[in-house]
Amino acid sequence: MKALQYPAVGAAPVVLDVPDPEPGPGQVLLKVTAAGVCHSDIAVMSMPAAALRFPLPLTLGHEGAGTVEALGDGATGFALGESVAVYGPWGCGMCHMCAQGKENYCLRAAELQIFPPGLGAPGAIAQYLLVDASRHLVPLGDLDPVRSVPLTDAGLTPYHAIKTSLPKLVGGSTAVVIGAGGLGHVAIQLLRALSPARVVALDVAPEKLELAKEVGAHEALMSDEKAALAVKELTGGRGAEAVFDFVGAPPTVALASACAGVESDVTIVGIGGGSAQVGFGVTPYDAAFRAPYWGTRAELVEVLDLARDGAVSVHVETYSIEEAPRAYERLHAGQVRGRAVILPNG
Repeated sequence: MKALQYPAVGAAPVVLDVPDPEPGPGQVLLKVTAAGVCHSDIAVMSMPAAALRFPLPLTLGHEGAGTVEALGDGATGFALGESVAVYGPWGCGMCHMCAQGKENYCLRAAELQIFPPGLGAPGAIAQYLLVDASRHLVPLGDLDPVRSVPLTDAGLTPYHAIKTSLPKLVGGSTAVVIGAGGLGHVAIQLLRALSPARVVALDVAPEKLELAKEVGAHEALMSDEKAALAVKELTGGRGAEAVFDFVGAPPTVALASACAGVESDVTIVGIGGGSAQVGFGVTPYDAAFRAPYWGTRAELVEVLDLARDGAVSVHVETYSIEEAPRAYERLHAGQVRGRAVILPNG
């Protein structure tokens, strides 16, 4: 089968022919319909050799959707040909967090060398994907897999981040979204669907600010040295009740802190290497800072239900598997509008 692989540290991703996988006991083989492209993949490909915890080459793609091609012995719950999405943050299924359905916070994943597909285990940008257990699949039903596959990360991650802050996003409140790209443009829709908050989007790219307005942002402002002051003016000096940073670089983390109000939530979702300085007199009184990771399987079901109800949709650009390297080039250059999706089987 064809697969997009990251072959060696510092190398560009390349499409190669690799052996077809076969499902073992409890495993499920998918024929991949669609696979998402994400900045997290670029982060992996930017790591030095000493930081990698898994061997190369690695088939990329941690957002996957497909049809059930084969079931290993003991695998149940799905029928051949059924359309499914892959829940990516695999865990042990047994620890304290997994027992609560929070496999994204599995306490033993590192110890047991359990990796998400495309982030250590063979990923979804391939004609076939081997899923370790049927519990890591969610039925798609009548949802379009091409438009739904980014929701497994670009929808699930902001949804998980936003849910915790919903009690603060009441009438008259303000939520700031920094970065209106793949995750941010979905976060704007989720905030509009789940809360009455005024949504302010910040970005450095005019075209992404246009997208932010298109998907429902009340305000779309340039993310520059005047942005925090503009947010304070919009809120009558109070600052935002919730700030979501989908970039996570040092300048945006500082901006997130500057936009926050008293008793606010500041959630750093992006993995741009920034960190917040937190302390008395440095941050607003009783502001809470969080750095969440992905989301739960139950939350993925909830996100897909929101998509089914028309409350959220993802702007996608589609590519064949042969064009997958170019999709990563466009993503790295900031040229993707919304989310890039690979169609490995045409």
